[in-house]
Amino acid sequence: MENKETGTPPLIPSREGGLQLTLLLTTLSSAFGSAFQYGYNIAVVNTPHKVFKSFYNETYFERHATFMDEKLMLPLWSCTVSMFPLGGLLGSLIVGLLVDRCGRKGTLLINNIFAIIPAILMGVSKVAKAFELIMFSRVVLGVCAGISYSALPMYLGELAPKNLRGMLGTMTEVFVIVGVFLAQIFSLQAILGNPAALRRLRGHADIEAELEDMRAEARAEHAEGHLSVLRLCALRSQRCQLLSIIVLMAGQQLSGINAINYYADTIYTSAGVEASDSQYVTVGAGVVNIVMTVISAVLVERLGRRPLLLAGYGICGSACLVLTAVILFQNRVPELSYLGIICVFAYIVGHSIGPSPVPSVVRTEIFLQSSRRAAFMVDGAVHWLTNFIVGFLFPSIQEAIGAYSFIIFAGICLLTAIYIYLVIPETKGKTFVEINRIFAKKNGVEIPEEKKEETIAAGPPVPSPAKETSF
Repeated sequence: MENKETGTPPLIPSREGGLQLTLLLTTLSSAFGSAFQYGYNIAVVNTPHKVFKSFYNETYFERHATFMDEKLMLPLWSCTVSMFPLGGLLGSLIVGLLVDRCGRKGTLLINNIFAIIPAILMGVSKVAKAFELIMFSRVVLGVCAGISYSALPMYLGELAPKNLRGMLGTMTEVFVIVGVFLAQIFSLQAILGNPAALRRLRGHADIEAELEDMRAEARAEHAEGHLSVLRLCALRSQRCQLLSIIVLMAGQQLSGINAINYYADTIYTSAGVEASDSQYVTVGAGVVNIVMTVISAVLVERLGRRPLLLAGYGICGSACLVLTAVILFQNRVPELSYLGIICVFAYIVGHSIGPSPVPSVVRTEIFLQSSRRAAFMVDGAVHWLTNFIVGFLFPSIQEAIGAYSFIIFAGICLLTAIYIYLVIPETKGKTFVEINRIFAKKNGVEIPEEKKEETIAAGPPVPSPAKETSF
């Protein structure tokens, strides 16, 4: 019988397993079909924005016999870009219902609909002479990204053996970055930027250790029951876990990654890079992003989650502070402009080794299946809401205070790092139940399963009807 949650056979070999071919293919296919879409659609509108705007203007002229002025074009284009994170927010809110009804695997399969339909609509938008189709498609693509950003880490985290859970968990972010990079490549003007079964997953038969882990998790889940979002928010036993994913997701977006990308072309140009060549420097930054994210996927099982997060936020915060000084004084000392490029690349390195990929691992590990669905709905909502806030407000903040806006990002990096150091434990090599016990102590509560065992040990057992688990 299949496990309804993951779509895989229930008998799963030891969590200390190797990366078998079936597990590798499952990871690559599911990540490529979901997280890749997220990354690609983040970046695909950036470089060829002039082509899009030209299409908008031509369509408007055919309808009204006059061209758009800038006052109309700016909000229309801003709406086109910002529809994506709003769609992501919607996707994150419905993902809980989908994974309950269809399972993790089924949700990822159904989610392909939200990638295929907008691709068709965008393809016919020029023939139909309707730029509104592009705007609507961005909403649907956001829904696709919102669902995949929550469902994929759940799926991979539950498929992975304990010793590979960190590496496979980072595949969500790896494929997001690969999608961004390929979008940057295809958007170059020289290319397209112009009108033109778990047993099989592990590979061996030693299943008893993992079955015992699964039974322990099942007992803990049975004691908790499946949680709704409202119940999750009200439970003291989930307080630290819930606050942790909110901090991790908010810190990931509010630490300035989108702002760095937004400001990058200006920094490259001020350093003497021709405007036509800055797109190639951007592609170079994309290569750095991919390489460092892949390195993080390897290091996360060797060094652990906390060191990568703390080091990443430390590098990002330092880069923001130096970048502030560079932007303020580069007119007086032109040579500082080159230091600005170094700061941008350093920031990308820092974000790629910790704040970008590692939260996808941690958010899966700190919740049991009973609360994971509700937790990922909160997590996704925070991720997409903060993504929208940064994209919407940063231009105004930058206009008001200029280079000092990066001091705000440095402060957020510092506060996030302090929270991680004080609250979030190292989860490398631990089972979901062991992690749950660590947080139970932080929350000042007893795990119901352990409390029951203590009561039984203290006195004669009370007869009760026998209950069987699905295992």
